[in-house]
Amino acid sequence: MDPLEAAAWQTRLRDLVRLAPLPMPSLVAGVDVAYAIAGSLVAAAVAVLSFPSLAVVASATAVGETSFPYVPGLLAFRELPLAGRALAGLSVTPDVLVCDGYGVAHPRRFGLACHLGLLTGIPCFGVAKTTFIGTHSTVDVARGSVADLVDGSEVIGAAVRTQPGVKPVYVSAGHLVDLPSAVALTLRLSPRYRLPETTRLADRLSRDALQEALQ
Repeated sequence: MDPLEAAAWQTRLRDLVRLAPLPMPSLVAGVDVAYAIAGSLVAAAVAVLSFPSLAVVASATAVGETSFPYVPGLLAFRELPLAGRALAGLSVTPDVLVCDGYGVAHPRRFGLACHLGLLTGIPCFGVAKTTFIGTHSTVDVARGSVADLVDGSEVIGAAVRTQPGVKPVYVSAGHLVDLPSAVALTLRLSPRYRLPETTRLADRLSRDALQEALQ
């Protein structure tokens, strides 16, 4: 489909999103995608960690071509086909997925985390490095400090300080996970670094898979 059709689908599908408190998970998975600098090659990776130990339990990758153009707000249509293939390669089923991207914090309130959650039926939320839309007040420097991410009068996510004095990350609910649950789990998944361990590992795996494919 073209970008206009894709945006229209996001508007239709957002009404299916459901937010709810997340039960305590046993297996938490990170999902990330790496792109070749030139060409259309894409590598997706899923890393599954036990919780709360954060020990690696399983991982899978998938590499292929994407034909959908790069359009901000529509990255799900580039990334989900490969992410789905990676998820299908897992030997275990995660209790929750953590995307490197957005969920409700999206112009049509239907970012990657919402889309992936609906497609898989697995609770999903997003943790992003930068804001896409919305503003927030100053986040205190202490670990665990939180400020609402607001678009107009609507709270669409949270800026979360995962490490003292380090830039916050931007957390948004996706599907079957509410914002308080997503914020709490993000902090539990980030004991040492700014980004959750799930994201760090999936990022490394996707880059390694892409590099191997390009050789």
